[in-house]
Amino acid sequence: MTTLPFQPLNTYDWPRIARELDAQGWALLPGLFDPRDVRPWARDAIAAARPAPAQAGHGDQYALPDPLPAPLRQLRADLHRHLLPVARAWAKALGVDTSYPDDLDAYTQRNSQAGQRRALSAIQRLRADDYQPLLMHADGDGVFPLRLIALLSEPGQDYTGGEVVMTEQRPRMQSRPMVLPLQLGDAAVIATSHRPAQGGHGAYRVTDRLAISRVRRGERLGLDLMLHDAP
Repeated sequence: MTTLPFQPLNTYDWPRIARELDAQGWALLPGLFDPRDVRPWARDAIAAARPAPAQAGHGDQYALPDPLPAPLRQLRADLHRHLLPVARAWAKALGVDTSYPDDLDAYTQRNSQAGQRRALSAIQRLRADDYQPLLMHADGDGVFPLRLIALLSEPGQDYTGGEVVMTEQRPRMQSRPMVLPLQLGDAAVIATSHRPAQGGHGAYRVTDRLAISRVRRGERLGLDLMLHDAP
């Protein structure tokens, strides 16, 4: 199977990423994957993956193998290490009685002991008229508050439409939509479900959800890389 090398994560500005995650619930990792690598890797991964059930109009989901292929397995571990300070700070701000081990394997083992053994990392394929409704991944007691998404197709060439949209719901306020400007090979770290925001009386809980608008033409491929498993 074709491999998918990635840009070393220590080349990114993680203090900036942490600030953006605190402020808006997402942060870009431009050029995480080489555009020359993503299409052949996606084709091979889809051919080898098992399709997951999906509703009509919501595209196709292809679960990635567990354990993940070596480059993605390393990326997942590196991502966990860089995001631990944010995850721990968010848990403290929200008063959540959750600890995150230093080691991703230890966290995965804790998921398994809690009955969370279903791997969530997948490739999503959307074709003309497909879309993803607003979703968040908050099933189970052990939910890592951050995840990674990546774009494996080129907007305007491989497809049109298919914009990545996040909504932020704050108490007693209207939801705020945000469009993430992903290009081929780009990734973004996003909030999995809930995060803290600072108000006049301290931190309060914000709910973040992710959607993908209707694909008008062509085929859009995306990668979801999760740091926790589901029941």
